[in-house]
Amino acid sequence: MRRSLILLFLVLVSFPTAAEEVRVFAAASLTDVLNDIAKNYERSSGDRIVFNFGGSGILARQIEEDAPADLFLSADELKMDELQRRRLIDRKTRQSVLSNTLVIVVPADRGMTITSAKELADDRVLSVAIAEPTTVPAGIYARQYLLKIGAWRRVARKAIPMDNVRAALAAVESGNADCGIVYRTDALISKHVRVAVEIPKKEGPDISYSFAVTTNAQSPAAARRFLAYLTSKPALDVFKRYGFLTVAHE
Repeated sequence: MRRSLILLFLVLVSFPTAAEEVRVFAAASLTDVLNDIAKNYERSSGDRIVFNFGGSGILARQIEEDAPADLFLSADELKMDELQRRRLIDRKTRQSVLSNTLVIVVPADRGMTITSAKELADDRVLSVAIAEPTTVPAGIYARQYLLKIGAWRRVARKAIPMDNVRAALAAVESGNADCGIVYRTDALISKHVRVAVEIPKKEGPDISYSFAVTTNAQSPAAARRFLAYLTSKPALDVFKRYGFLTVAHE
């Protein structure tokens, strides 16, 4: 606790007199919580945080193609590993900050009854919305879990792959999919789905969000300040309020 307060003090006193713009490429599942955190940060720092939200795989590819990013917040370690191998992130700034769990959701008003993930393979389930299972972390995590329980082959035939986890959530909200696999934090922000099955963390995949400053950052000092804030107690408390599991930074 004392270390967190000291860190936050150092972050705040180091703000320059001239405001800077920090371009943050962030996983779609972080949309609501980061917009909340950024409001407080901008008021105290004077800096402007500009977000580009999307699937972590798409964002990583954009960074590889020289898109202007100062900070990358990935929903998995693999995308960060790829950028690190290409020397596109500052490895000294890389931190594993958050975790999450998977849930199966159905439409809140007329969803079918599902009591276990294995039931997704049943014939009565016609469509399952998931994030793209080869490039998007939420989809990769879902595929890993379904492989583990022996259900992936049958589920894959009726899976509706989406660009990111929020798009998978939207497919269930609109009734365009019988059910979907999303992060627990996504289900918590929606009034149009209900959680049918929660996958316990100890049974599910090892979900890890990795954050780092890019090597081509145009505002590297400002990006490091915002990253420091994201790992301080005030920001971690907001992450927890939105349902994220936090790694011990406090």
